[in-house]
Amino acid sequence: MKKAFYAGSFDPFTNGHLYVVKQASEIFDEVIIAIGHNPKKRRIIASERMKEAIERTLELEKLENVKVIQYEGLTIEAVMKEKANYLIRGVRNGLDYGFEENLAMVNYELTGVETIYFRAGKTAQVSSSMVLELWQGGRDVKDWVSESVWQLLQLQKDHCSQE
Repeated sequence: MKKAFYAGSFDPFTNGHLYVVKQASEIFDEVIIAIGHNPKKRRIIASERMKEAIERTLELEKLENVKVIQYEGLTIEAVMKEKANYLIRGVRNGLDYGFEENLAMVNYELTGVETIYFRAGKTAQVSSSMVLELWQGGRDVKDWVSESVWQLLQLQKDHCSQE
C-alpha cells in the first residue's frame, strides 16, 4: 500500500492545499493530512476545528482515501508512526522548492522516506499566511478556501467580535 503524509499547520487549509491533496489522492492508496503543532507559531484557528472543517471538505469532495490527523513533535517521527512511504509537499515557486528540498534531503538521510512535490495549483500564489492576514484585515478570502473552511472563518470572526 502506498501511503503519503502531507504535513502542515493548515492555519487555514486553503484551496492550494486541497489541490495538492486531490492530486496525491489519485496516485496514493491513502493520503494523510497531518496538522502539526508548532510551538513557535501561534494558531489563529484551533487545530481541532480546522481538522473538522478539512474533514467536511474531504467529504464534499468525495476524497475517501484521505484522512486528517493531528500530531506533535517532529514531522518525520509522525511519518514513521503512521508508516507512510512518502512525504508530499506543495510548492508554489522556486523559493518554496529550495526550502523544501533541504528538508527532503535531511528526512531521506534520517529515514529513507522520499518527498514528492506537487505544484499547488492556480490558487497557490496565495499562502495560508497571506489568506489569514487578508481575513484578519477584513478582506474576502472566500475564493482561496473551501466552503467548510470559509464557514469556520466566519464563525471565528463572529466569536472574536463578541469578545
